[in-house]
Amino acid sequence: MNNQLTEENIKKLREELEYRMTVKRAEIAKEKAIAAAHGDRSENAEYKEACANYRENDNRIQYLLTMISTATIIDDINIDKSALGINSKAKIKFIEDDFETIVTLVTTMDLDPENMHISIESDLGKALLGKKTGDIVEVNAPAEKYSIEILEMF
Repeated sequence: MNNQLTEENIKKLREELEYRMTVKRAEIAKEKAIAAAHGDRSENAEYKEACANYRENDNRIQYLLTMISTATIIDDINIDKSALGINSKAKIKFIEDDFETIVTLVTTMDLDPENMHISIESDLGKALLGKKTGDIVEVNAPAEKYSIEILEMF
């Protein structure tokens, strides 16, 4: 994986991991025991659902462990404010269609495309990272290449 995450992102992942390994696992084990007490497990929908919940929780735990152990920690406090970096906002213009919008560069955990919170690991994010007002960058997206001008940084 090797996602670039902030200390705050790692903290959130660890909190979720702790919750899933303690509270959530105990809840599912209790559901499973109650469902098993109802009898024949081969035709017991509650038991099958509890088993599915257990697997889903376990898969999420494995995902969280992988995210935490493979993440590259980025410093979002002592960053250079003169160039676009994590949590930077910029007004950009898509040169080909003269469309302007404001984007915020974020980690993959904080991405929200509807609100133009763009991951620094996306094609657009990679192209903008480290750039300054006035720069024109080419974005190498899978479907096409396009150019962006950085009009203003906030």
